[in-house]
Amino acid sequence: MGRCGVLGGTFNPIHIGHLIIAEQAYSEFNLDRVLIMPSGNSYFKENLQIPEGEIRLEMCALAVADNPHFEVSDIEVKRGGRTYTYESLEELHALYPDDEFYFICGADIVEQIKLWKYPEKIFAASTILAAVRDNTDEEGLMREVRQYEAEYDAKIELMHTGRMDISSTELRRRISENLSVKYYLPDGLIEFISEKGLYRI
Repeated sequence: MGRCGVLGGTFNPIHIGHLIIAEQAYSEFNLDRVLIMPSGNSYFKENLQIPEGEIRLEMCALAVADNPHFEVSDIEVKRGGRTYTYESLEELHALYPDDEFYFICGADIVEQIKLWKYPEKIFAASTILAAVRDNTDEEGLMREVRQYEAEYDAKIELMHTGRMDISSTELRRRISENLSVKYYLPDGLIEFISEKGLYRI
């Protein structure tokens, strides 16, 4: 049985903060690999202007090209209609029936999972690895974790990642204002964004 991490997100663009969390999950929980899975049509972000899925897939592939235990998954981008996490996890189980899945997310996302479609299927299909930052309300987080454990028999583990004040929103702003994003993004990804003229106003 393989131990497979899954880091999903819009990745608009993927940045060093995402990669650090994925690498920590890989190391701390002895994963065999981590799937980087850009979202398709997320119902939480339908009103935002987001580059098409194939562009974000290419950006993710460039970002992880030098890491042998990272892979990019296209299952959400290729799926038509709205993207639901429970469907993605079920599809991964069908593709890799011998694997055990670990869904990697920020601690702030943990509270939102109960609002997602079929949270019980998400918890049944994966162990949640929640990245806790210095400014996380751990007491409140643990109350949420205990509630999920009682209600859904959820398996949730915490990772302490320190403070990373990096966001895709801020990086898009910097790119639009022609400010440097070196060291926030891998060099190959910076070149790709420049060549494609992404995030320019």
